[in-house]
Amino acid sequence: MKGKVEAVLAQIRPALQSDGGDVELVDVNEGVIRLKLKGACAGCPMATMTLRHGIERVLKEQIPEVKEVIAV
Repeated sequence: MKGKVEAVLAQIRPALQSDGGDVELVDVNEGVIRLKLKGACAGCPMATMTLRHGIERVLKEQIPEVKEVIAV
């Protein structure tokens, strides 16, 4: 599943990078994805919204096995 998550993140990453941010996959364990928001995303007040309504939504749409996405 790690490869699938990386492929989806590769699709999302350009949008994050265009705003000075980025995302790093930390861990995949039993459908729980741990991500680290980097750059401008790390300190952004909208980071939670980006994670929940952006990244997590896309991951769940494209990989049904994803249960939850957690920022670390």
